[in-house]
Formats: sequence, C-alpha cells, structure tokens
Amino acid sequence: MFKNLTLYRIAPGWAPTLDAMEKALDSARFVPCGATQDLSVGWVEPRGEAHGPLVEAIANQRILKLQIETKSVPGAVVRRKAQEQADHIEATTGRKPGKKETKALREDALQALLPQAFARQQSAWVWIDPERGWLATDASSQGKLDAIVTALVRAFDGLVITLLNTQVTPQAGMTQWLTATDPEEWPAGLAVERDCELRSTDEERSIVRFTRHHLFNDEVRRHVAEGKRPTRLALSWEGRVGFVLTESMQLKKIQFLEGVFEESNAKEEETFDTNVAIGTGELRGTLDALIAALGGELMPGQMPAGAPDDTAAPKPVATTTTATAATTADDDGAPF
Repeated sequence: MFKNLTLYRIAPGWAPTLDAMEKALDSARFVPCGATQDLSVGWVEPRGEAHGPLVEAIANQRILKLQIETKSVPGAVVRRKAQEQADHIEATTGRKPGKKETKALREDALQALLPQAFARQQSAWVWIDPERGWLATDASSQGKLDAIVTALVRAFDGLVITLLNTQVTPQAGMTQWLTATDPEEWPAGLAVERDCELRSTDEERSIVRFTRHHLFNDEVRRHVAEGKRPTRLALSWEGRVGFVLTESMQLKKIQFLEGVFEESNAKEEETFDTNVAIGTGELRGTLDALIAALGGELMPGQMPAGAPDDTAAPKPVATTTTATAATTADDDGAPF
C-alpha cells in the first residue's frame, strides 16, 4: 500500500505504449540472488500471479512493482574468517599479509560465506500517471529511491524524471499555515491536523514535536516566531486522505480515511483493480490540492519561494546512481 509517496515529473516526449513498456521490463525480470551474489533487483508481477504482466493498466494509470533481494554477512564474521587465513599464511610462510592482500582475503571470505547467508526481499511500487506526467513511488529511504530510479532509467530508453517541486517550498507553505490567525486562511480542501515537527535553524538544532495536539494556538506560533521551522506537518484532504507532508515534498503515513474503500462493492477477484482505481483517484485529488496550495508546480529554471539563495532549480534525477537496498521492511501487499 502507498503509505509513503515521492513524486517525480516525467520530462515531455516519453510516452511508450503498454506493449513497449511490457517488453522493456521483460528483459529485466527479477531473478533471485545467485550463490555468491549479494544484491539482485528486477521487476515482478504487480498482482503476484506467476508469468503475468509486469505493467498493470487500470483506470488509465500504470502500476509496476520492483523486487529487491539482498544477502549480507556480518562484518565481524568476514573479518574473523579473513584473519584465520591471514594467521595461516603467517604461520606457514613467516610472512604477514600486507594491506592489499588482507583486503583480498576479506573479499574471498565474503564470497565463501555468501552461499550460507539468508536472502531478504523487499518490494517497491511505482505508479505512472500518463495524463498528468507523474511518476510516483512508495519508497521513502534514499537507498531504495536510488534503486528504483536506476532500474527505471535502465529499462526505459528516453525516460528522464525530475523530483516535482512547487513555487512555494513545502516548508514555507507549512510555516504560513501554522502561523495563520484564522483557519479560513488554510488552502482549499486541505486541513491542518494534530501532528507536526519544528526544528530550529541555529547551532543547537533543537526539535519540538506536537503529537495529537491542536496546532492552531499561540504556542506553535511562538516557536515559529523564535526561528523554528516545520519539517513535518499532518494534513488531510477533504476528509478522505490523511498524510504527513515533509520539507522535501514527500508524503508519509498516507491513510485513506473511513468510508473511502467501503464505498466499493468489488468482488474479491476485482479488489486489486478497484483498489488501484480508487487509491490513485484519491491521491490525484490530494496531490492536485497540495500542489495548488503551494503555488503550483515549479517550472525548470525557476527558484521556489521561501528557498535559500543557493537552492538549485529542479534537475533531472541522476541515472548513474548505484542501487542499494533499504534497511526497513515494507508492506508486500497490494499498493492500495
């Protein structure tokens, strides 16, 4: 399920057909790690049905799923095995291995131990909205985002994506909403909820967190007046979707509120399609309202309001990032 969301803008000119996407991903299907392999990344069937399509087209939206498998050996175990080899060399030859040889011994030890390591699998969802030119993923850690971006640009020729930015930075927008003197000043469709995090910009880097606390009060405004800036703020859209907005424009802790999915009478075999259609529809409305509340999308070459002078305009996401695995477990069910 999309509990987190990072949103990208797809550069104009990339509009592959469904068949072309399927063919591109087929050559990069997920294959489990080999005996001495510590990382494997590839695409799997979103529905979880063996030999099924790798791209699901539902309600004019496209859903993909990336699988990441890692195997790791504790560093202490590797060093101990390498040291045993180093001690053997010294005992039999009278020569103590140097730094270069010690490094090689550790690499050999790792390769010898990897076949005994347990594999750990994680998945990440990708949602492509062709009409709006959006690409979104539920990954939240930088390592997992890097893995997804790398897999996407390797699979699809001509794909260029840029993190979506707004005219007003999320932090500037959150500051404005928290210091409003009337809730009517909040943006249309969005409501400030009961959780936020404020951080000072001075050397102390002090943090104040409000949890399940009414935020429309003088105490919050006082902290902002003293120089603390919001880094996270709980919001909701039309009483249907709740989420936490971060200063980097990520949506975290996404919740579809009571009544959203209960309105569906889908049969069990239709649940995936129905959930994707409802989920993407609700998130489209949420994102439209949020982007509008932050002054609209930032165009290339523009500088966001409320950003430091050295803030760069949006740049295409690097396509040469090395894929690394995240360290937290993820929900492996349907995306919505």
